Amino acid sequence: MILKVKVIPGARKNVFHEEPQGVKVHLTAPPVDGKANEALVAFLAEHYSVRPSRIEIIKGLKSRHKVINIKDSI
Repeated sequence: MILKVKVIPGARKNVFHEEPQGVKVHLTAPPVDGKANEALVAFLAEHYSVRPSRIEIIKGLKSRHKVINIKDSI
């Protein structure tokens, strides 16, 4: 599954919003040293009930707009 995600780091709490153009995720982690990316992977893994190793950031490692691949568990 491919997701277009907009990340808002430094939020008060972790929140997942589905929108017509993709997904918006608010994260408490700061956008420093890849902490927001790590928090995003962990948050999406929990949300979709998959292991974090099944989630890959394809595009946007240093951007708020990311493309995420969630690999099937099969």
